[in-house]
Amino acid sequence: MPKQKTVFRFAPSPTGALHLGNGFSALYSFAAAQTVGGRFLLRVEDIDQGRCRPEHEAAMLADLAWLGLTWETPVRRQSEHMADYAAALATLDEAGLIYPCFCTRKQIAREIAAAPSAPHGPDGVLYPGTCRALSKSEREDKMAAGTAYALRLNCEAAARRVSPNLTWYDQDKGLQTCQPTAHGDVVLARKDTPTSYHLAVTVDDAVQGISHVTRGMDLFPATHVHRLLQALLDLPTPEYDHHRLLLDDEGTRLAKRQGSISLAEMRASGADPVEIRSDLGF
Repeated sequence: MPKQKTVFRFAPSPTGALHLGNGFSALYSFAAAQTVGGRFLLRVEDIDQGRCRPEHEAAMLADLAWLGLTWETPVRRQSEHMADYAAALATLDEAGLIYPCFCTRKQIAREIAAAPSAPHGPDGVLYPGTCRALSKSEREDKMAAGTAYALRLNCEAAARRVSPNLTWYDQDKGLQTCQPTAHGDVVLARKDTPTSYHLAVTVDDAVQGISHVTRGMDLFPATHVHRLLQALLDLPTPEYDHHRLLLDDEGTRLAKRQGSISLAEMRASGADPVEIRSDLGF
């Protein structure tokens, strides 16, 4: 691929302080871009307005700069591009591939518990498809009554729209055959968040011309969803490189919700970013 078309990105969410695992992922992508003389972009995935904060974003940018990263400006913020995601949703809706789901989490849990068996995907039990069978009039009545709903992808209908030989390439694991139904009818939008991670990241990568997606191995299964959406929306498919995850002394993946030591704390304690990069293999 020509150098001018080789584009990498790091796309964190400003929902809290970055930890060393985030730093590793950012450095991994940055180093990959430098190795081939490609471009490196930073994208702020701030669709969750309930948890994302401007102060988190400012701290995040400071941490990445401290690690020695540089990136092109302006930075793309998902919250500023909701129209792009709405257009993608409209395309899927016109094709009859999405439907409103009025189930609450409690209702879904009860239905799964009452079923003799339930299909599982990479993230656990799959949504049972309760609202997929609702008639048009039933959906309209619920909407008219103001019942909250999410928009789900009808994965079975979507699978019929794409080639059974739909593939994507991972640098470590090689050619992968897409499994359109592996995650079930994933949510693509909610009333309070008019897009989902799956939809937004797929659209963003296409808009920004991302040619190589580097990210943690925990997101490997999600690539099946993203490849399906790329096919449905007629978007290009990047090459993927899912890197190893950093673990703590107990073998647990570093994560914000686990309270892993933050880059800001390391910086405040006088840690040397050059030594950190060296310890991480960069």
